[in-house]
Amino acid sequence: MDRDMDGGRRVDLDWIRIAAFGLVILYHIGMLYVPWDFHVKSDHRVPGLEYVMWVVNPWRLGLLFFVSGCATRFMTGARGAGELAIGRSRRLLLPLIFGMAVIVPPQSYLELVEKGGYAQGFLTFWATRYFAFATVCEGGRCLIMPTWNHLWFVAYLWVYTMILAGLIAMSGRARLAAAGNWAGRLVSGPGLLVLPIVVLAASRILLFPRFPQTHALTDDWYDHALYGFLFLAGFFLARERAVWTAMSRLRWLALGLATILYAVMMLARQIPTQEATMLGIALSRAGYGAYQWCCIVAVLGFGRRWLTADNPARRYLTDAVFTYYIVHQTVIVIAAHLLRGSGLPAWIEAPVIIAVTVAACGLSYELVRRLGWARPWFGLKPA
Repeated sequence: MDRDMDGGRRVDLDWIRIAAFGLVILYHIGMLYVPWDFHVKSDHRVPGLEYVMWVVNPWRLGLLFFVSGCATRFMTGARGAGELAIGRSRRLLLPLIFGMAVIVPPQSYLELVEKGGYAQGFLTFWATRYFAFATVCEGGRCLIMPTWNHLWFVAYLWVYTMILAGLIAMSGRARLAAAGNWAGRLVSGPGLLVLPIVVLAASRILLFPRFPQTHALTDDWYDHALYGFLFLAGFFLARERAVWTAMSRLRWLALGLATILYAVMMLARQIPTQEATMLGIALSRAGYGAYQWCCIVAVLGFGRRWLTADNPARRYLTDAVFTYYIVHQTVIVIAAHLLRGSGLPAWIEAPVIIAVTVAACGLSYELVRRLGWARPWFGLKPA
């Protein structure tokens, strides 16, 4: 992460970004073992794992968008809007295009194999079905192809960055800095735990029922309200010292509130849908939004307080983790598919998949970072 208010590197945000991407990787491995739909599934289900998944489900990606907003603020510096747009397009669009064309297709292929009974080989699928630019159905399983699957995060981040570059071009950096100062004063006290919660709760109540999450960009208005807001919040608050002081000061309160809200959410999920009242549903959705922000504040506050040490691992992973993210889900899907029917119990299968995923991500990064022509396609800066 770039420089903070005092000119030092924001090591805490680097560590949080690394941990957030790592959490996403573990979360996607967990998707193999819970009842929720995923591209492929393990033969096993792990009882109670979904409650662990719910601890991070509401906020894991929101945290990444917030930190990405902070990083965008730091990297603007003396750059103009055009330089920001061009630089971020190179870092985001190239891996998105390459990922959709090469990295993601095995996920769609194995999904059709396992859930649609598709019988042709991968190369036949890739050459004849994947680039259909339409909905492709096989055995009752329908997929829109080509697709970005887990790389939707990259696509959304690029869109939000381009919108921000437009704002910089129209308003100028000075006005945006003034807007950041105003926002910082607004949420540097108790407002830190109130105003963002109002926004996130209102989005959950008003938009989520009409626009459930699709990750399809054009019709995903709840996600845009959520992630776009958090990205802009990160951008405007990144350099506001009083806000980060407040996050550090309120970290225990935020964690306590998040714990209570999680317990309430899990209890609310036990109520049958047909028995829930409109007021109860609205309160549940408001609690969901409050839980999201309290968790983000807690993570950022504890990170600001505790994650201050720099070392070679931080420097290595800061560069590597985006390549890990690009590669990881395809590795998970392939590994899980190959292990289906192996007879391994879940307590052996899951660690094997984790180990294979980490090893494949690490080997991919080590290879790519040494190949100058390949670096931009995996989100790395030119050598």
